[in-house]
Amino acid sequence: MLFNKRLPAFLLLLLALGLLIPACQDNGNDNQEDTTLVRNADREIAVKWTDLFLQIERYAGGYRPGAAPRAWALMGLSAYEACITGMPDYNSVANLQSGLSIPQANPNQTYHWPTVVNASYAYLMPRYFPTASADYQTKMSTLQAYCEDKYRNEVSTEVFEASKAYGEAVAAAVFAWSETDVQEGGQKANDVWQDPFANYDHAAHYDGPGDWVPTYPGPGDGMYPKWGHKRTFSDLTDAQKLCKAPLPYSEDPNSKLYSQAIEVYAQNTPSLSYEDEWVGEFWSDDLVSLTFSPGPRWLAIGNQALEQENSNLETALYMHAKVGMAVADAAVACWYSKYYYNVERPQSYINRLIDANWKPNLYNPLTGEEGLTPSFPAYPSGHATMSGAGAETLGSIFGYAYSLTDNCHLGRTEFEGTPRTFGSFFEMAQENAWSRVPLGVHFRMDSEEGVSLGTRIGRHVNEMPWQ
Repeated sequence: MLFNKRLPAFLLLLLALGLLIPACQDNGNDNQEDTTLVRNADREIAVKWTDLFLQIERYAGGYRPGAAPRAWALMGLSAYEACITGMPDYNSVANLQSGLSIPQANPNQTYHWPTVVNASYAYLMPRYFPTASADYQTKMSTLQAYCEDKYRNEVSTEVFEASKAYGEAVAAAVFAWSETDVQEGGQKANDVWQDPFANYDHAAHYDGPGDWVPTYPGPGDGMYPKWGHKRTFSDLTDAQKLCKAPLPYSEDPNSKLYSQAIEVYAQNTPSLSYEDEWVGEFWSDDLVSLTFSPGPRWLAIGNQALEQENSNLETALYMHAKVGMAVADAAVACWYSKYYYNVERPQSYINRLIDANWKPNLYNPLTGEEGLTPSFPAYPSGHATMSGAGAETLGSIFGYAYSLTDNCHLGRTEFEGTPRTFGSFFEMAQENAWSRVPLGVHFRMDSEEGVSLGTRIGRHVNEMPWQ
């Protein structure tokens, strides 16, 4: 203390500066190191590409219900794996995908993560949507170019080129791996839109009343009969893809199945309530060109949660990969169960036993077609199964009591798309599943067991070593 009192004022000042300068230098080094972390990057690039995905998928014939969520999952997996070295709190899951080998990042190279993500999506999206319109092909190349021009001004040429090359390399590895997913008959899963019927003959699988038969208007024979044999990201066994057995077939008015048919029939006899019509149209997502499909609906919901939470790029990549895998696997499991049990639609049962003139409420405002029923077996519901998986995985990320107003169809006038507010993702899944009953395309059992199957698959994906 005596020593300090005898020091000149300017020496005290120099001493103080000497103590402060190293501290400032240390903080500067910490900040510099933080730029290598994905969590410090903005989510914008991931959201822009997935928003474009939702636009393209809306008009993509032959992609719903299974091919679209599969494409989303593959693109999400690629972007996630390409950035994993900048995500120290997360693990690679590539080693869980049999036959997939991801190029290793250069440990001595600095990467610009938004450029990596841009390159990955720009490589894969045109390959998974080769039949997209010229307008959407232009939108893909325009988005890529816009982001590249922006990022070139943010980092050095060396970092930019290395980042772009690495994103493309990972994407190329994922695409090559996806090409090895071949269904019975030699058709690649990447080319499913070329023949969604896979030469399926429903008559060969018809053993009597209760088995599925085509309903009209519609394309006729069952769509995606082999989709249930696709490779799954969470390595589901056939037993895990199979839901419990449906209610036994019965024409007895006192049976549970007959009661469920009456429940469907009563929804619009004599008329459908406004609330049920709203719910049915809000969650429909059945029709090409009208909306995106039921699987990617959960991508749209997840993006709204990212926006509400102001999430970073790391969370966006995690969500896109994890939820994408769960919904894609749910579609595979659902279609495995559908064609295993081969249960007829309510329309067939009701027309045969209750009211020959009854029609479901699914309506296409683009074509004017009324009384539509999807062209594949009923049990379990695809909407419900994918909803269960999407809700379970989104809940694991944002919370199981997460409140959200779903603005997916805000402003639509062709149908009732007024936003609806929910207290949890599971509440969304439950309403989505139930919506198929007043719409007239599913029995209650289809919806309830679909949510149960999807939830189990979502938990299976959650159990992968993500973190």
